[in-house]
Amino acid sequence: MMRLHYLPGTAAMAPHATLVEVGVSYELVRVERDADRRVAEEYLALNPWGKIPTLEDGDVVLTESAAICLYLAEKFPDACLAPPAGTLERAELYRWLFWLSNTVQMTLMRHFYPERYGTAGVEEAADADLAEHFDLTDRHLAGREWIVGEERTVVDLFLFMLTRWGRFLEPAAWERPNLRRHWLRALELPGVRKMIEEQGLELPAFARSTDA
Repeated sequence: MMRLHYLPGTAAMAPHATLVEVGVSYELVRVERDADRRVAEEYLALNPWGKIPTLEDGDVVLTESAAICLYLAEKFPDACLAPPAGTLERAELYRWLFWLSNTVQMTLMRHFYPERYGTAGVEEAADADLAEHFDLTDRHLAGREWIVGEERTVVDLFLFMLTRWGRFLEPAAWERPNLRRHWLRALELPGVRKMIEEQGLELPAFARSTDA
């Protein structure tokens, strides 16, 4: 059985939803952190970076949320969470997933933890960049149900996570009409619904009417 080391609402959201979508049995292991956000030595032995999440699959230990999502999509191709290898759609999946992970997620880190980046004005600059990032994504979603192709992929699960993280921005990421439609559509996926339930995450008011 696979084991996902997680904390609610963190970068474990997308891998957690992916585990459900591929239909594999898994165990959730909550990572404990002290008052200084430091993890236990046992967790560092598993993941020397000390970041969340970490996936265990037998002898395989994998870190980084995007990498875990891709690993699961490729290990369980019948779940159709990634287009076939070698296609333009697969290249588009890589492009969007890497951009969301390397650019949007990292810019959100500058918003949440500006003190880590040293100089004054970090949060304000991050917020301006995030407005551009979410505006671009909203424009891309005009007339589309999903980010890549005609079916949901791991990119949509990843975007769902980052859109939720962007709820603290002004305006919130999901105030953009196409992003909100995408977020609500992803919320109806079995993997997302179960992840929300198992992590005990609160839904925004506009989404509670869809809560079964």
